[in-house]
Amino acid sequence: MIQFFVRYAERLGVNPKEAERFIKFLVVGTIGFVVDFGTLTLLKELTPLPTAVANTISFSMAVVSNFTLNRYWTYPDSRSKPIVAQLGQFTLVNVIGLLINTGILILLEVFFDSILENFPRIPIRGYIPAKMVATIVVLFWNFFVNRYWTYSDVDNVPETEVADVADSVH
Repeated sequence: MIQFFVRYAERLGVNPKEAERFIKFLVVGTIGFVVDFGTLTLLKELTPLPTAVANTISFSMAVVSNFTLNRYWTYPDSRSKPIVAQLGQFTLVNVIGLLINTGILILLEVFFDSILENFPRIPIRGYIPAKMVATIVVLFWNFFVNRYWTYSDVDNVPETEVADVADSVH
């Protein structure tokens, strides 16, 4: 499935390796979204935690999941940086992403609550569509900053070494 999108992107003039990384990043992000959104929903529905606190907990859980999957699947050729340094960079990018995410979530939660109160048959609280918008915005921030800073070393790895690392992961 990934190769289908990579071939299509290549026909559009996109570097196939970057297209593959972006598709894998989207898959990892989807898993992270399930972790983040699922945890946020559980915390909001089952605890009295404020939205910002619940969002910080859920977002942090997704960061751990995403770092692990990105390091070993999306960027298996990114090994010239020590894992601790790379985790630090990834965490910093994601803390900024968390601030962006939480800001959008808090601002839009009130907006969506006011819209949704006019539709009593729709049992959705405002934090749900607000979280979706915030996640889409932060997706692009996270991909581009992580790709060109956290995983910047992938461009420095010779192609034969990339193939060897990728084969050892599968």
